[in-house]
Amino acid sequence: MRGPLTALEIAHELKITKEGVRQQLVKLVEEELIQPQEESKGVGRPQKTFSLTVNGNAKFPDTHAELTLKLITIISSMGKNTLDDVINIYEETGKKKYHDEIDTIDNLEEKLEKLVEIRTREGYMAEYCKNDQGYLLVENHCPICAAATICQGFCSSELNTFKSVLGNKVIINRVSHIVSGERRCAYQITLN
Repeated sequence: MRGPLTALEIAHELKITKEGVRQQLVKLVEEELIQPQEESKGVGRPQKTFSLTVNGNAKFPDTHAELTLKLITIISSMGKNTLDDVINIYEETGKKKYHDEIDTIDNLEEKLEKLVEIRTREGYMAEYCKNDQGYLLVENHCPICAAATICQGFCSSELNTFKSVLGNKVIINRVSHIVSGERRCAYQITLN
């Protein structure tokens, strides 16, 4: 959830010794679950950070990717309109579910808290923070990544759902996208 971290940062996060972390990192690198990178930050030796590999990320739930891909392929073979209809139904049922939980909330930040709670429950490992432009909504995992990779309509649908439940007083832009090879999806939310 925190992106590339140094051994010291991981030790602090896990509340164990740096040496204990180093032993685990060696094992995880050997198993190809994480990868080390060196970053130069000014004067001195480059700083080594560690991040998940594709194999490491695959250890998180993927919402039955193989079945999903087969179904999308079958639906696609029935015609583009059929797939569009399925995505529209997916979007409308998602909007209804989210609106049921969020519509009673007036405050934008409280709406974001509820949205993060829902998305985390669904496996997105979501969080948000305030920034200079408003808020940054981050999803550190995508349980539908396999489906979204072959059919980006799912990503568009989710963005439409966010816009619907957060209302027209905000502008939402995707600033980071897992499907594009980035480590997370992130959405900048600013007041309109």
